[in-house]
Amino acid sequence: MPVAYPETLGALRASSWGAPERATRSVKDELRQNLLLRLGDGGPLFPGVLGYDDTVMPQLVNALLARHNFILLGLRGQAKSRILRALGTLLDPVMPVVAGSEVNDNPFAPISKFARQLLDEGGDDTPIAWVERSQRYVEKLATPDVTIADLIGDLDPIKAARGGHLLSDELTIHYGMLPRANRGIFALNELPDLAGKVQVGLFNIMQEGDVQIKGYPIRLALDVLLCFTANPEDYTARGKIITPLKDRVGSEILTHYPETVQLGMAITSQEAWTDRGGRPVRVPAIVAEVVERVAFEARDDKRVDRRSGVSQRLPITLLENVVSNAERRAALLDEAEATPRVSDLYAALPSITGKIELEYEGELVGSAVIAHELICRAADATFREHAEGADTSPIVAYFDNGGALQVPDDVRATAVRDAFATVPGLLDLVHDTGLASRKDVGAAVAGCQLVLESLVARRRITRSEGGAYGQAVPEKRRRPGHDPYEGGLGN
Repeated sequence: MPVAYPETLGALRASSWGAPERATRSVKDELRQNLLLRLGDGGPLFPGVLGYDDTVMPQLVNALLARHNFILLGLRGQAKSRILRALGTLLDPVMPVVAGSEVNDNPFAPISKFARQLLDEGGDDTPIAWVERSQRYVEKLATPDVTIADLIGDLDPIKAARGGHLLSDELTIHYGMLPRANRGIFALNELPDLAGKVQVGLFNIMQEGDVQIKGYPIRLALDVLLCFTANPEDYTARGKIITPLKDRVGSEILTHYPETVQLGMAITSQEAWTDRGGRPVRVPAIVAEVVERVAFEARDDKRVDRRSGVSQRLPITLLENVVSNAERRAALLDEAEATPRVSDLYAALPSITGKIELEYEGELVGSAVIAHELICRAADATFREHAEGADTSPIVAYFDNGGALQVPDDVRATAVRDAFATVPGLLDLVHDTGLASRKDVGAAVAGCQLVLESLVARRRITRSEGGAYGQAVPEKRRRPGHDPYEGGLGN
């Protein structure tokens, strides 16, 4: 049965909501108390936010326990918005407000003239409404065109005319997003993109907790947790942030990308849409690892702009496109299961080229060439992780002696495996190192491609755009500036 909440001020006053310690409790105290309860339960603070247990989360907890307004500083794709939205789970499930209030007036401590008049006229019979926690989280993306009126409010001449009020009357105010977030959480993304004069308008809210509108002596004592996000590059005295505003932020919390490949894989697996429904999809572990290592390689590449960062969205969308290519192939060949291969990463290049910002040196080479190289290096790093020291000399010798191998994309896995079986030692290496079991054809194909891509990265063999593997080009025959893996790992 649905819970029956008090519907009038008198009933509210007589309930547990009317207890002194709860009646006028601030939102920061509410968050603080609920956070302490969650910490005592020992469960995850924010389910779905991975990799921050020992770094970001302790700092965030300290900020909330200290009742600080705070800012999350980090590059794109570091779960900043997800963390802010998760804060709403620390709010009470419901909250009583004066019915009809635009600013979530507390029935025991109203801040608007509308609510005060209603309470004076209705007394204990004043109607009470209930606001769910999801309605108490307000988020805004800071852009240069955001105005003081958008955030705080403005005087509404039409409201004044219809109600017969003077413009200086508080009842003529059209409230902005901040007053409407009263007794809740207000999150502002990309704070430095806010115009300087609008940043000034936040001073009073952060220090004194009130706002002023159009110079009239009307003050709203807002009760709100302010939290922001920004790129560290912009959040400096040389950037676009006003120093006095920076000084009023209680805590600066640095976010970061996953520190290990395994953690990155867990995040990507959680976020990527791979369960498509219909035809089953099975992603071999080594393919998922190569996908993740592409992002790690890009973050270490000097030709990729580190100030912009390489978002965690890169491996997420890359894995989704890899699965899509496998799904397309399975549909064409009428296969019962879609199993991605390492070669499918090349079909998913748009998920890489669109996610990396290049330095000048990288622009000279081109994003497509760099993306090809990142895939090869990621494959080599994965191979080294699982089969370091494995003897690849029979495989290299096969190609050095004139052997060649063409691996078309849209061919059944059994046919591709049979083609790989013609390369001496290739399948045995895959099985003996545990890259794939002998019964798993799809994983065996992915494992063979992993080995070959690793050899390409080391320049032991070559790979053409069409997926043909052949003898490595001797160093003296390479044309400077035309090596697709220039800057790779070397021999």
